[in-house]
Amino acid sequence: MKNEMLAKIGTWFYALVVGFFGVNHFLHAKDMGGMVPSAIPGGVIWVYITGVCLIAAAIAFIIGKFARLAGILLAVLLLVFVFVIHLPNAGSSDPNLQMMGMAGVLKDSGLAGAAMVIAGYSKS
Repeated sequence: MKNEMLAKIGTWFYALVVGFFGVNHFLHAKDMGGMVPSAIPGGVIWVYITGVCLIAAAIAFIIGKFARLAGILLAVLLLVFVFVIHLPNAGSSDPNLQMMGMAGVLKDSGLAGAAMVIAGYSKS
């Protein structure tokens, strides 16, 4: 199988995962609203905005329009999550919060890396 086809299939799988996370933000917005740092006004509205961003990125990757821009913006968004949400949780004194925070750091860092790869290979 050619590299281009493998990259396209990988991008589709990634888009499905990102899209699933986006839909999940709408289905569980109230639960996720508690993860928004209290220093940031708006609360649950940020969960909905994030859901829209994730779904928009997934669509861009699938249709191949604005995929480069979507990959860059998605990577930035995910890295903001790492530094604003997950790293503070990883530094918590609560062992459960530490574990969830570290898992979030690894998950979102990996997803950001993949978004950058997609952005790097995208022509549009």
